[in-house]
Amino acid sequence: MSRLLLVSLLTFSAAVQAVEPVSPPGLLPTETARALLEQDPGVAAARAGLEVARQEAGILDQSPYEWTTRVTGQRRVQDYGPGDTSTGKRREWSAGIERTVRLPGKAVADRNIGKATVEASQAGYGEALHEAARELMALWVDWLAAERARELAENNLRLVEESLAAVEKRARAGDASKLDLSIARAERAEQKRLYNDAKTQAAAARSRLATRFPGAERQLMALPAPLPTGKDAAFWRDRILAESDELKVAQAQMRTAQAHAERARADKMPDPTLGVYTASEIDGRERVAGVAISIPIPGGVRDSRSARAIAAIEVSRQEVELKQRQLEADIASAVATAQGAYDSLQIANEGAAAMQENASLMQRAYALGEAELQALLLARRQATAALNNALQAQVTALRAYYGLLVDAHLIWGLEHD
Repeated sequence: MSRLLLVSLLTFSAAVQAVEPVSPPGLLPTETARALLEQDPGVAAARAGLEVARQEAGILDQSPYEWTTRVTGQRRVQDYGPGDTSTGKRREWSAGIERTVRLPGKAVADRNIGKATVEASQAGYGEALHEAARELMALWVDWLAAERARELAENNLRLVEESLAAVEKRARAGDASKLDLSIARAERAEQKRLYNDAKTQAAAARSRLATRFPGAERQLMALPAPLPTGKDAAFWRDRILAESDELKVAQAQMRTAQAHAERARADKMPDPTLGVYTASEIDGRERVAGVAISIPIPGGVRDSRSARAIAAIEVSRQEVELKQRQLEADIASAVATAQGAYDSLQIANEGAAAMQENASLMQRAYALGEAELQALLLARRQATAALNNALQAQVTALRAYYGLLVDAHLIWGLEHD
């Protein structure tokens, strides 16, 4: 039974990992995006931190102890009686070399600490890349959305100017009052202001993108329509959890805590110091050679350190559990948001189309003298509001859909990191 469960889990895991990356419309090409991400200072710092971790692992792989040499010189003064012609002074010296030996269990624990440190840094690099990708995606969508809003404002200004032209024509024919003409001109002034605001916001969005990610393409793309998520919530949960660098960081930190506990447990037995020495006494008349072994007598503090390290494992284990639950909650919310945003977009598009049709009919009716100017302006404002609402719904749906793709590492080559 256990073998069958293991095979099933491995098969499912392989299926999750085997999902092919996607290339949704409207996003930066992978080659361009990767270049921008790799140049990001946060990503570069994490990459440098990975090299630091590798150096640290190399240090831990080596013994922390070094050879110690010891040389002493002394003079012995002794009174040998009245017949002694040596004045009782004897030159003596001693020399030795010693080194503390790291026990094998501690060497293994140190290597495990180094390995876990590298794994944590690798996951940290992936998380930095992931966060930079989310920011690049958001800034890119913001720019495309701002440009689309500018286009809508420009088109609305054109329609308002057409309405003003119609009012002026009717005023010349005596069919429109001065009040109608004044209202139409005020409406045009307001739409000019809105168009200028839209241009300003588009320029600001472009500046934010270009400043945060220098070298980003200036070629404007049409704001794409988001696609349905296409997969159920279970797929997204399993895929994102399998790719989550946040979770990998927490898991690597837990392995680091386990390695430190292993080291503290091994440290209960002190490392011995081995040495050899030689000495010359009484002007070389006596020669001494020997070996020396010294071992510290362990005290209770070593047990306390081991107990503390073991307790730290439980802290790390609970942090991993907390991180996984937080991720699962975030994933469930993100999937529900993406699905709901896509449905809301369809509704918003239907409403915008209906309002556009209503505004067109009202424009025709006003031109034929069958509708008042106030009714025309109201219909035009409703159509504009509906188009802007549809645009916001499109942006929300795009952010949610692209966010899932980034978190699942399905775009921009993130699956390799």
